[in-house]
Amino acid sequence: MERTESMLAQTRPPGVADVDPGSVLLPGHDVPLGRYTTVRRLLPQRARRMVGAWCFVDHFGPDDVAQRPGMEVPPHPHTGLQTVTWLLDGEILHRDSLGNVQPIVPGQLNVMTSGNGIAHSERSPAIHPPVMHGVQLWVALPDPARAGAADFAHHADLPRWRDGDLDVTLLVGEFAGERSPAVVHTPLVGVQLELGGEAPATMALRPDFEYAVLAMSGSAEAAGVGFEPGALLYLGSGRRELTVRGGAGARLLLLGGTPFEEPLVMWWNFVGRSHEEIAAAREDWMAGDGRFGVVADDSAPPLPAPALPTTRLKARDRTGGLHG
Repeated sequence: MERTESMLAQTRPPGVADVDPGSVLLPGHDVPLGRYTTVRRLLPQRARRMVGAWCFVDHFGPDDVAQRPGMEVPPHPHTGLQTVTWLLDGEILHRDSLGNVQPIVPGQLNVMTSGNGIAHSERSPAIHPPVMHGVQLWVALPDPARAGAADFAHHADLPRWRDGDLDVTLLVGEFAGERSPAVVHTPLVGVQLELGGEAPATMALRPDFEYAVLAMSGSAEAAGVGFEPGALLYLGSGRRELTVRGGAGARLLLLGGTPFEEPLVMWWNFVGRSHEEIAAAREDWMAGDGRFGVVADDSAPPLPAPALPTTRLKARDRTGGLHG
């Protein structure tokens, strides 16, 4: 879908002047995840499909799960992507078909690389913290990584530093001279920014990257646009710096990367390049032929894939244009 100036005006919050036509505020929409969790899906949307290789952004919580099971997502497959999980509150137990069983808590990062195929489940442990809050993101894998071997990495120690009133945690990529231990396959960055006061903070950006900022908690302002938790502000490319401000404790997630030029077909839990590729992945998952393996230490029945649409799936570029 082509982005128009009228669309930009409609997506701006009330009272904010249209001073930056390169920005689009994306409020997201609610999507059920498993039986007990609802997420706000920020990417993909018709107005913006990707930010760099980031092709999927879900923000969940903060939810009171003291008397509830919390997250319950049974075994399911992935192809052609990396999953990136970051928590602000709570605990999730990751299990996958490589044999990994790994809890994650706030301040730690899980990165799972599907390659040609992997399966995993995500559940809150039986005894879990009372609040669940975090994000899960997908990164589209380029050729040839998307056809490679699956992998999983847990990072308990990430680069962290203080810049004035700003606490910075680098999840993936490089930023301000620091480098994350997480493996990426395209130029990419993900950074948590925690504001410590009302004073604005300015940071250097790469003009060849396109960027977006997700408000995870607390009201904030970025590039002169105010937005609330659960909204994603797309900033475009060509920027050399970004100024953010907000109340103490506001937490933002800055996402960026070089524009991803390979058109994608995204359907259910698969990222591919053609209808045939997606259909083959679905068939392999439903047949249980070994491509995706069996999730370790999880006896729950795997999620069945939905039926394919009656029309042919078509690849879309990062702006939503159709290919093929």
